Amino acid sequence: MTTIEQQTDEQLIASAATGDFDAFQELVQRFQDRVYGVGLRITRNRADAEDVTQQTFLSLIEHIASFRGESAAAGWILRIATNHALKLLRKKKGLPTVSYTAASADEDSYASLPHPDYIAQWKDTPDALAQRAEVRQKVEQALDELDDKYRLVFILRDIQELSVRETAEALGISESNVKVRLLRARLMLREHLTKDFGDESTRVYPDHRH
Repeated sequence: MTTIEQQTDEQLIASAATGDFDAFQELVQRFQDRVYGVGLRITRNRADAEDVTQQTFLSLIEHIASFRGESAAAGWILRIATNHALKLLRKKKGLPTVSYTAASADEDSYASLPHPDYIAQWKDTPDALAQRAEVRQKVEQALDELDDKYRLVFILRDIQELSVRETAEALGISESNVKVRLLRARLMLREHLTKDFGDESTRVYPDHRH
């Protein structure tokens, strides 16, 4: 017999749906940090992130019986968190809707990918750079400068490590949109960071006339 700690996320949800509070507590333990992280990165406010975390697990209690296992439990829970965070952003901005999903056909196509103005080799490997505190700070600053629809895809895919399908479900967009937006986000972030960590001696000046 498996202990509660050995159960999969999906097994815990099934148990919690029957009223097993220990199973629900285990879900909270497993996901509270990730849910808070999603809330914090989307709202950029600790108090708001705490509110998102509370609302997410309240929603989980209310809707846990509706989980059908069509997607991974992690994607489902983080989708709930993302939705609460986006609702909070809309409310704070005083807008009835904020479009994170709408885009023209051209905007979410590979043909419209940005052309970097600053291309250079990095002085260190990306994994070595990631160990440095100032790099993490630069990444956060660069993320803040991205349009929300690209920032959110990057957060869910590259930071929260959701699958393409889970990210698409969380944001209500197609998987192809996720792939294009993620590539755009990575290109924009890389250009931003290359200005700080690129080797000037290897800089290339691209010709955009073609």
